[in-house]
Amino acid sequence: MTNPQRLLLIASPLMRRTPVYDRAAALAKAKGMPLHIVAFDYLEGLVTAGLVNDQALAVMREGYVQQHREWLETQALSMRRSGVTVTTEVVWVQHPLDEIQAHLREQPFAMLIKGLEHEPWWMHAMFTSLDVQLLRDTRIPLHLVHNASNALPRRILAAVDLSRPEDQFEGFNDQIISEALKLALQCNAQIELLYAYDMGSMYLDADDARAHSFLFDSNLSRTLHEAQADAFQALAERNGVPAEHRHLRVGDPTKVLTLFMDNNDIDVLVMGSYHHHGIGWFIGSTAERILHRLSCSVLVISPEHSQG
Repeated sequence: MTNPQRLLLIASPLMRRTPVYDRAAALAKAKGMPLHIVAFDYLEGLVTAGLVNDQALAVMREGYVQQHREWLETQALSMRRSGVTVTTEVVWVQHPLDEIQAHLREQPFAMLIKGLEHEPWWMHAMFTSLDVQLLRDTRIPLHLVHNASNALPRRILAAVDLSRPEDQFEGFNDQIISEALKLALQCNAQIELLYAYDMGSMYLDADDARAHSFLFDSNLSRTLHEAQADAFQALAERNGVPAEHRHLRVGDPTKVLTLFMDNNDIDVLVMGSYHHHGIGWFIGSTAERILHRLSCSVLVISPEHSQG
């Protein structure tokens, strides 16, 4: 008999209740799935204090881990009272990424949930954050929670990418919409569908030799726009998205997405980690850049997940 799928919540090493706990519990209840909460602890201060005495470090470390276990159990208690099956775990580890991936390999999880960590711009240039590492490496849906004023999302935005169809992962846009529709149904939320594309980039792809004549080549511009509009409407139509909830925009995808989310009170953005084969064009171009501008939560879908 196989184990049922669960949701995995990565808790902060700091014992502080944040909206990510309420979001994880609400999603677990809405999806009818158990929730496993794991905290990966490592406090530099404790390690430094114990440098002169390994035995003292071990005692302090175990004391902190035990205190965190008890704190997590207190958080889990209120979730259990609402009908959610919850288990908890605390692991002492300095670099949590490998441990997270080990958990995902060893047990069937349907979604990875974590609080989004906003960091100063200078850190982005020097270090790769855990959130970005998870975005690149996680093969199951990754839900990074930020500014979650509602335990369950009320407005969901699915962002698709129809540019360069020859490089597309087959069926990936349909999978993104499917995940967004499923989440909306489980949460009784409204869904919006958005496709934003950069006309200049598409023009260069269409004909490098005429790059400098782009602004004056209205025929090619109109042809490209009509092709994108037709592809978008066909995608929305076959996925059953009503016409009034379809949005086609021209402009830098990161800026368009950010503006749309801010102006429409979006709770969760559903998007792909990357859309194209090869060097991971979408990574670093939209998915990673938008992490640092998000005013809401994001659900990131991997093409490996969409292909089973």
